[in-house]
Amino acid sequence: MSIDSSSAHGVNFAEPRSFPTVFKSNFKETLFPDDPFGHLKNEPSSRKTLKVIEYFLPIFGWLPRYNLALFKYDLLAGITIASLAIPQGISYAKLAEIDPIIGLYSSFVPPLIYALFGSSKHLAVGTVAASSLIIAASIEEVVPASEDPILYTSLVFTSTLISGLVMLALGVFRLGILVDFLSHSTITGFMGGTAVLICLQQLKGMLGLKHFTTHTDCVSVVRAVFKNRKEWQWESALVGIIFLAFLQFTRFVKQRRPKLFWVSAIAPIVTVIVGGLFAYFGHADKHGIPIVGALKKGINPLSINRITFDPKYIAGPLKGGVVTAMIAIAEGIAIGRSFAIMKNEQIDGNKEMLAFGLMNIVGSLTSCYLTTGPFSKTAVNFNAGCRTQMSNVVMAICMMLTLLFLAPLFSYTPLVALAAIIMSAMLGLIEYEKAYHLYKTDKFDFVICMAAFFGVVFISMDMGLCLSVGLALIRALVYVARPATCKLGHVHGSNLYRDVEQYPNATDIPGILAIQLGSPIYYANSQYIRERILRYLKTEQSDATLKGTGHIEYILLDLGGVSSIDITGVEAFVEIMRILESKEIKMILINPRLGVMEKLTVTKFVEKVGKESIFLSIADAIESCKFSMKSSKGMNVVDVNVA
Repeated sequence: MSIDSSSAHGVNFAEPRSFPTVFKSNFKETLFPDDPFGHLKNEPSSRKTLKVIEYFLPIFGWLPRYNLALFKYDLLAGITIASLAIPQGISYAKLAEIDPIIGLYSSFVPPLIYALFGSSKHLAVGTVAASSLIIAASIEEVVPASEDPILYTSLVFTSTLISGLVMLALGVFRLGILVDFLSHSTITGFMGGTAVLICLQQLKGMLGLKHFTTHTDCVSVVRAVFKNRKEWQWESALVGIIFLAFLQFTRFVKQRRPKLFWVSAIAPIVTVIVGGLFAYFGHADKHGIPIVGALKKGINPLSINRITFDPKYIAGPLKGGVVTAMIAIAEGIAIGRSFAIMKNEQIDGNKEMLAFGLMNIVGSLTSCYLTTGPFSKTAVNFNAGCRTQMSNVVMAICMMLTLLFLAPLFSYTPLVALAAIIMSAMLGLIEYEKAYHLYKTDKFDFVICMAAFFGVVFISMDMGLCLSVGLALIRALVYVARPATCKLGHVHGSNLYRDVEQYPNATDIPGILAIQLGSPIYYANSQYIRERILRYLKTEQSDATLKGTGHIEYILLDLGGVSSIDITGVEAFVEIMRILESKEIKMILINPRLGVMEKLTVTKFVEKVGKESIFLSIADAIESCKFSMKSSKGMNVVDVNVA
């Protein structure tokens, strides 16, 4: 039996598209949902080439139009974030258990690479606390920093290279969809748990401890603090509390007076300078307050010869590299997008992954460790009025000058000052209000958030992340395996049919059961859909018997929300049709979409159900069914006005 391209109901029964056509369409929609080059179809070749270059090198898009008026804003913003980059770079490097100078190196080369390839005007590049701690925890599993600091640092560079390669691969193959599995709830819980851990770890610096644990869970950290209580230095604790109170006060000023954001922005560098002067003139290191130690002058030395893939140690860098790549991408892109939205702009997530990947690959070869777009530095960059990526270039130049001439001056920075800076930054990452909002709006999202939080705090960072992502995946699988379905009723005074649970006043159509399916039909849910439809039928027939309105003669399946169907789904439809035929009930399909119609056509299901049983709308189907109804005498037929 041949399939015509049209029917009496206006449904399109055209020949299914070829496999290459379908594959190309699905491939493009999966990997290129933004269609970056679609607007260039009718452009001349020269303009196409220019636009493609601009796409992969965004600097060619904004640099030709750059002027002095824009530079004034970027200069101020760049200097401001540089003042924040110095203390953060030193602090987070200590958190990663590497030489503090590497933290300064990491704010020199990567920002220059990002300025070439990055698409966000507001993102400020730098190191982040969470990734620093993850790297330290991963590398410490194979080589403790205290035993072999040279090998440890080499493995940190290797981990950074692996992170960059993962990011680059995700960007090249446009696999940003993988990062989407890190839900907002997961990131909120993970960052909050990591912030608690980092704050607890800073007790080592705040109390002046010489011995500490290499584990990152809360119990081990607290045990180490009290186990070494004989090493507590009250002088260090007092200075740390003063610095922390000062930093928190400046954050309070920024919250109360947003225009005074610069007070909070310069507070860390002020803390470092004041702490350095105090340590230098007061000989703090002789009073139980340890300092950073020697910092050598000079820009980044090459580290390509330090990259190692020794099988004996590679497990640590591989684990740290993959985990930090996913976290850094998710955090950086989310932060970039949030600030772009404030200016009614957009950034390309895949281009950001390319930029992050390249800057970390180059960074790993020039003595840098992992960088992304930290929230605190980006917020300062935004509030300082940055206009383009040039602010990152200005910051890099400031860092270069610092490395060439000023680095030794920071060698007197007390470790307790760095601990206070880190604790102050981390306290802002524990988002109590967001967690409470999740609890009030979506209990399962709240559970996902808490799984990440408590998993990180009491087990480990990677286990906390896995627990949370696992719960989120289970939830997604439940949505797939148990898709939404609903019974439709007629909304009085209209030509509309809606969910009877959402609209209780919607009335049943005597002799007809209309069901809406709201998801793709696959092997995982086809059996459930079959059972759900038959359960609807059983319930409806029981109600009809009690009301004396006659039995059901038609079942209408609204497929408008079904985007695709596989062979198992088609077989489920065949089973449903056979069961309904045994009960003398006719199966009607409504508005099957292109992909669904093609699958029903090639599997011959259209021939089995009949073209006359497929309609464009529920109203058309009901209008047709009511004239051929075979229900018992006395049934009340509901008039349906079809527009």
